[in-house]
Amino acid sequence: MTLQEKWKSERERKAYLALADGSVFYGYSVGAPADALGEVVFNTGLSGFEEMVTDPALAGKLVLCVASEVGNAGMNVTDMESEKIQVAGLMLSELNKDSNWRSEKSFQEALVQDNVPAIAGIDTRALTLHLRENGAQRGFICTSGSVAVEEGIERAKAWKGLEGTDFVEKVSCQEPYEAEDSLVYGYGKPETLPPADLHMVVYDFGVKRELLRKLRLMGFRVTVVPAKTSAEDVLAMKPDGVFFAGGPGDPNTVNYGIETAKKLLGKVPVMGFGLGHLILGIACGAKAERLKFGHHGGNQPVKDLELDRTMITSECTSFSINEKSIDPKVLKVTHRNLNDGSVEGLKHLQAPMVSIQFFPDAASAPYEDESFFSRCRKLILSK
Repeated sequence: MTLQEKWKSERERKAYLALADGSVFYGYSVGAPADALGEVVFNTGLSGFEEMVTDPALAGKLVLCVASEVGNAGMNVTDMESEKIQVAGLMLSELNKDSNWRSEKSFQEALVQDNVPAIAGIDTRALTLHLRENGAQRGFICTSGSVAVEEGIERAKAWKGLEGTDFVEKVSCQEPYEAEDSLVYGYGKPETLPPADLHMVVYDFGVKRELLRKLRLMGFRVTVVPAKTSAEDVLAMKPDGVFFAGGPGDPNTVNYGIETAKKLLGKVPVMGFGLGHLILGIACGAKAERLKFGHHGGNQPVKDLELDRTMITSECTSFSINEKSIDPKVLKVTHRNLNDGSVEGLKHLQAPMVSIQFFPDAASAPYEDESFFSRCRKLILSK
């Protein structure tokens, strides 16, 4: 295909993103011929897009990739964080063909297979600046060609948004299951696993596979349970620890998780990250508040206040714990985001509980002995 033929083909696949504030951004379709509503956020990551789009924590979001090159690595089952693409839609500058030996299908094939719309050719710089200045927006992505722009804006305005909607119910498992050792076999090379001498129960608020891998590599036997599993049922499993996984949406809507956390605190060591961290914070009397445009990407700088070191971390959240709402007699702030100063980690002062906002996979090495998962194990063994 010549360059002229390529441009002609792109112009025929007209698509747009309409925001609730009336702004419209145009491009061409590179995903499924579908339409979708969601919260528009930008992701600052420069790689790992196959993990990003399959992370359940991004359910309900229309994600803008700021990187200029997307799709080169393609998609493969090993790198996926769940069984399918979880983002509501995708916007990017250009979607490339896969050219990696590990690719099992192209990014475009995966988008079409999971019926996820995507727009390329969009002005990513202008949209990123718009979101930074005005905050995350409710949006409507149209690649079907069946919705006029004016109607698309009205649909974005009418959408309820993340607040008040429980997205956890859409991504949580329906039945408990044991995480298999095969999860940690990356790239076809089996690893020597430590004995699974401790039992960790993980609440699935939108669990990503990497969490299960990390826990198994740290010597945990992992049981995953649905988000609405009662504290009594979990305690009956006699776990050594309970982990509140990450997930999507507004933590204030996950009332069942908050109540469960209150019942578990003090009875068993509890840990959490992402949405689980926010749920634990609320259960301890703090309040979760909206971030202007959230933290999305694998390059978020976070300072560990206890170890006095800075890490580059992976995050995808639109909420944070309000530091002013924290009771200093109950909780201690252990981590802080260096971009906006928001709370990134908590430690309970009266019960065995630690939690972090970010996912620690990008921050463990070369301090593996002081990784968050190592701390979780030490917390359990100290009780």
